This record gives sequence, C-alpha cells and structure tokens, in this order.
Amino acid sequence: MNTERPSNVSFFDFIGGVQLLQSENTRTAMPVLLIGVCVSGAVGNLLVLLIFIRDFRNGKGSEVKALLASLASTDLVILLLCAPVRAITYYKQTWTLGSFVCSTTDWFQHSCVVAKTLILAFTTRAKHTLIPSNATGGLHNPTWIHGALAFIWIVSMMFPIPQMLFASMLPYGRDNICVSEMPACASDFMSLFYKIYPTATFVVPVIYTVAYYTKTLHTAVNHAPRPQHQSKVILVLLCLSGALGLMLLPEWGTFTWIRLGYSRPPVGLMMFAQVLLYACSSLSPVILMTMYDDVRQGLISIWFIGTCRSKKRVPRKKCPKTEGNGAEVGANAVTNAISPGNEKTFPDVEHFWTGRRNTHVEEDQDPVPWEREEKML
Repeated sequence: MNTERPSNVSFFDFIGGVQLLQSENTRTAMPVLLIGVCVSGAVGNLLVLLIFIRDFRNGKGSEVKALLASLASTDLVILLLCAPVRAITYYKQTWTLGSFVCSTTDWFQHSCVVAKTLILAFTTRAKHTLIPSNATGGLHNPTWIHGALAFIWIVSMMFPIPQMLFASMLPYGRDNICVSEMPACASDFMSLFYKIYPTATFVVPVIYTVAYYTKTLHTAVNHAPRPQHQSKVILVLLCLSGALGLMLLPEWGTFTWIRLGYSRPPVGLMMFAQVLLYACSSLSPVILMTMYDDVRQGLISIWFIGTCRSKKRVPRKKCPKTEGNGAEVGANAVTNAISPGNEKTFPDVEHFWTGRRNTHVEEDQDPVPWEREEKML
C-alpha cells in the first residue's frame, strides 16, 4: 500500500476496504473469506428470522423475540449489502462501484453496527414472557417496541453522518480510490466528535448491557423461583452482548485511532478487524440456535416440516384393495406372505378358503354333509 496522507488533511483512510495492496495472496484470500462468512451468516440469520416469524404467527411472540428478530435482520443486511462491497474492493484493489456507493457505504455500515449495539442494550428493558393479546400500556404494549426500534435507527443513522460528508473518490492513475479525508480546519471539532461517537454508541451500551445481564444472571440463579428458565434466556443475551463487544472492539479501535490523527495501524490488523465485524453477524444466529430453547425447537420444527414435504413428493405404494368378507382378506394376506409371486400354492388351504367364499356348495363338495341332512329332517 503506497499512499501517503496529504498535508492539508488531518486524517486519511480508505473506505470500503483497504485498497492498493501489493500482495496477490491477499487479493484472493480476503474475498473468498468474506464470501464464505457472508453466505453462512446469511443462511443462519434467515433461519432465525423464519423461526421468530413462525412464533409470532402462532401467538408465541415476546418483546425480546421482537428485538432479536430486528437484530437478525440487521445482521442479514450487513452480510448481504456491506460484506460484498468489501469483497469486490479487495479483489479489484481500486474503487469500481461509483461515487454514490463510495459516499454511503461506510455510513450505512456504521449505522447498522450502531443499531446492533443499541438493540442489545434495549433488550434489558424488554420482557421475556409472551405478549398478551389484551395488553394495554406499559412495556407489554407492542407499540413500545415499534417506538424503540424507530428511535434506535434514527440515532444510528444520525451519528455516522460525518462518514458520508468526508467520503470522496480520488483518481489514482487510470483508476479511482475511495477515501475518507477530513480538512485540517475541522480537526478540532471532529477530534472531540470522534471521542464521543465511539463512547456513546459502543463503549457505554456494551458495558451497560454486559453488566446488567451479569447481575441479572447472578440474581436469577440464586434468588429466582424458577432459575432454570430465566437464567437460560439471560445467558443467551449475555453471550450475544459479550460476543458483540469483543468482536467489534478491533474495528472500533482502528477506526478511532486513525481519526484521532495517530499513525496508521498495521494493514493486517485493519483487515482482521473487518473480518471480525462480519463474523460477529454470522456468530449471532449460531448462539441463538445452540443456546436459545425456543429457537432450537423452532429449527427442529422447520426441519421436520421440510422433511415431511419432501417425503410427500415421493410416490408411495398403495396396498391392494380387496372386496369380500374379512376371511377372504385374511386369506389373501396369508397367501401373499407365505408364497410371494404366487409361485407356490397349498391345495388344502386354497380349497378351504374357496369353500368359505362360495355361498352355494354342491353336495359332492360339501365338507360337512351331516349338517345338511339334519336341516332336511
């Protein structure tokens, strides 16, 4: 990477992935790695969304499930819209997606990352129980969830606006590169902003969420009347919050370090931070599927539904229909079981059942002639 920071800007950073790398191995490995993470994570988040939608349609929804469904939707958007941009940039090593994508890609990704953090923070105010159908007012009202999600996304889209303002395309030979550069005249104000921005949208929410669920888990295990059920849900949310804090820490660290005007971090650390960001979106559905009982049971139900539908498409052999009394049906079953293919027959058995089937028996073939004689008398 052979670029230097211009003298009239306070910081200079690439947007949409590190560009102008010299290594051919990185150009091949990074897109493959990002695409693998993107596909696996998209499938997992889509399954989680289907499970939550099915629960709400069956009347098994809750406020926590509504927020977790929004979290899965956000992860799905990150993996389907943000990760492919980075994969293309690493493969091309220059910017080929136009000025609009250059201006909005970092803003959009930061909006989704901030929304994820705030959604997990708002789960501390949500109820884990089912939403009653006649709920009115308070936290049991589903409109509270709608208002919370609207507030989260408005705040998440407002904070990263400087990412859009300072993004620009620069010519580099016959190609272009997408960079973020801030004029030196705005360095004092933006230096203060880039200290408040990560603190308010990442550090404080993560610390609050992890501390809240750690305390709640301790209380649920030691003092709750039903500690097993409560502690499982709380443990899932604690793992989600802890994983998000640890896996997004390198990305936030490198982002803040560059924008405060310090020397550029190693390129390997910057690429590792970006991979961890997308891996975090792929890890969330894994945690839900393995630790959340409702999601695990929903996954089993979806698997059974898919299996049964595939079996219905396979033609099944129908049992032959028989007419007559029960003795005839039993005779056919015995004959088929003993002699498949009708290759062997037993005359005595065949004669016995034939006699039973015939309603009119001739005198010469009557096996019990004395009964006929008694009736005649």
